[in-house]
Amino acid sequence: MQAGASSRTAENAAAVPLAELLACSPTAGSLLNRSSICIPFETGEVVFRQGEPSRGLYLVVTGTLVRKAERKNTRVTLGIARAGDLLELSAALGDECHTCTATGQAPGTLMLLPIEALRSAFESYPPLRMQLLGELAREVSRSYVTVSAERLQAMRGNHRQSM
Repeated sequence: MQAGASSRTAENAAAVPLAELLACSPTAGSLLNRSSICIPFETGEVVFRQGEPSRGLYLVVTGTLVRKAERKNTRVTLGIARAGDLLELSAALGDECHTCTATGQAPGTLMLLPIEALRSAFESYPPLRMQLLGELAREVSRSYVTVSAERLQAMRGNHRQSM
């Protein structure tokens, strides 16, 4: 990414109204804005790996990432993350280990909300944790639907081949 483009992306990311996006208090949003870190990524670059310690909650500002995980010795594609998507809710809200591997599919920028800042925001505005838990439930549901559809499609393909 060019230096000028990178600094414009960082400026745009810093302008994201997190209090509005996360539906939290202006105080918590301000805390998260001040502590946020912009992370540029390129196509093919692994941004984080499943099982490694998480640094916090990630917001996709620009670009796309593919999320994959290993489950029961099977590699599963969890989906594509696009601008506006939150990544690693379960890691940020749980045991702080990445639950998937995120790889750049198109160059872009992530905004990292560090774990320490999230904890402080949860203390100053407890409903934020509940809201993020609700979003995590929706994410799990979407992933389940995606994986189920892929399995059904694979089963249909196998059934047609055996005929």
